[in-house]
Amino acid sequence: MEKGLLQSKELYEYLLRTSVYPRESELLKEMRDITAKHPRAAMGTAPDSGPMVAMLLNLLNAKNTLEIGVFTGYSLLLTALTIPYDGRITAIDRDREAYDMGLPVIKKAGVEHKINFIESLALPVLDKLLEDRNNESSFDFAYVDADKMNYKNYHERVLKLLKVGGVVVYDNTLWCGTVAMPEKSVPEDRLRNWGPIVELNKRLAADTRVQIVQIPLGDGMTVCRRVV
Repeated sequence: MEKGLLQSKELYEYLLRTSVYPRESELLKEMRDITAKHPRAAMGTAPDSGPMVAMLLNLLNAKNTLEIGVFTGYSLLLTALTIPYDGRITAIDRDREAYDMGLPVIKKAGVEHKINFIESLALPVLDKLLEDRNNESSFDFAYVDADKMNYKNYHERVLKLLKVGGVVVYDNTLWCGTVAMPEKSVPEDRLRNWGPIVELNKRLAADTRVQIVQIPLGDGMTVCRRVV
């Protein structure tokens, strides 16, 4: 239940059993098992979020994608399995060790050629990408799940990189439900990122450059479609 916002454990397990696990590939299951062995396994993408991301990628016919925050690579593998053979993923994470845990499954899947993994903080890489004007409005899709303190900074850069009609998905935007709490009631271990996520949610709601929908999958996901 750590990853689900549904109030009933039984209902969440029903959702997983009926519509998620039966369609999850063996490679993704293997990646999920590897992630479970990591001491910070809770950082992994929730399995019920995967089908939505895959559907968005298919609807967009996405080929050029961006991932900020890779961890062990569940969402990265999902994307690599979904986009075409000649698709490309620019994947940024400062933790190479976590990525290396899942890399054998990526290689086994035969999709490593689609991935350009960059070991770095994200902002310098995004700024470097934007130095080349050819990268502006060139990405079909972006998935952001790292360093919540910088979500607002990522947003401005990612919008410049996305095509009009492109989509960016922000993970953890309901932050275990704490976004609905007054600050004084937020558990201490959730407080550091609570403010930046609440601020992001307000910014996205007011941003006329994007069409948004906030979805209670996993820990909350916000889908933003660039409209101008």
